[in-house]
Amino acid sequence: MRLKPVLSFILLATFSAPLLVAQQADGGPPPLGPGQNAGKMGRDGGGWGAGMHSGLRIGPPGIWWRNPDLIQKLNLTPDQQKRMDDILQQSRLQLIDLRATVEKQEVLMEPMLAANPPDTNKILAQIDQTAQARAELEKANAKMLLGIRNVLTPDQWTKLQAEKRDRRGMRMRRDGMPGAPDGSRGPGGGEGMY
Repeated sequence: MRLKPVLSFILLATFSAPLLVAQQADGGPPPLGPGQNAGKMGRDGGGWGAGMHSGLRIGPPGIWWRNPDLIQKLNLTPDQQKRMDDILQQSRLQLIDLRATVEKQEVLMEPMLAANPPDTNKILAQIDQTAQARAELEKANAKMLLGIRNVLTPDQWTKLQAEKRDRRGMRMRRDGMPGAPDGSRGPGGGEGMY
């Protein structure tokens, strides 16, 4: 039957996503992308880090507005930093609750996927519930990130985006990724690679 591989894939995708989100580089701050530990942030300012590539990110992961380098480059004022801190704090409890709801929906699906034979209709209905919970989490996180973005002036936003592009280019060159801004094609040079 073709249903078993599909259910295995759904199970793998559903349960591996939280594990990937929970991982972070040593010494780096937790990411602040959608659904990414936003309720467990430290106050160390953090760096850029690779993190997960989320659909909506306005700056580097973590509490980037406490990073001394970015404070200087963007000319952030103490008032702006406080407003961003306030937005984060107001959103944290809601994000924690919404993340827990996603996890609960995933746990409810486990026995459905383990059943033999699986009840396709129940599983599909639970997938809808899980997807709805994820959508609510994404919306709340986007609202928080947009609130933080709205604290920045247009000039600060432009500088932040330029800094983000510069850092991404440096990371690509360092990691030797194909299509890196320096024209390299990745590890091993370019001949015969593609």
